[in-house]
Amino acid sequence: MSGDVQLRAYGQEDFDWLVELHRVHYREVDGFDDTFAPLVASILRAFQDEHDPACERGWIAERDGVPVGSIFCVRLDEGTAKLRLFLLAPEARGQGVGTQLLTACMGFARDMGYRKMQLWTHESHTAACALYRKFGWTCTSSKPVHSFGVDLVEQAWEIAL
Repeated sequence: MSGDVQLRAYGQEDFDWLVELHRVHYREVDGFDDTFAPLVASILRAFQDEHDPACERGWIAERDGVPVGSIFCVRLDEGTAKLRLFLLAPEARGQGVGTQLLTACMGFARDMGYRKMQLWTHESHTAACALYRKFGWTCTSSKPVHSFGVDLVEQAWEIAL
């Protein structure tokens, strides 16, 4: 795919694309069942309805006007931001788009005065976990779970900003 990647704000017009990207990716890669897409939809609806633009933001990465990735920074409490919905379309992987999104998200969190960030993921997301480690994140907990119809190892990660 040609062209530079640009980041723009998440908008309601991205809802269907982003839910579908998550549904397809996690079904194909991790075998997730049909309970996952509704979770993503509920997270996005809550963001659209309740987010505070002064301290929360979502980004869409686009190449040649086509969305190829997302990341969100939401408030957990006064000093803590949560990273959510970080995902790249297959055609955008391995090209620095994840680095660009994570840099923007963490920079925003720092600029907003958050002192730390947290995220929740699964051990099977090896590329994302490697990127978190590279940026200085630490895995703070790991436990086996049965979610979305499959056995997984759920992880919590954190970084001081």
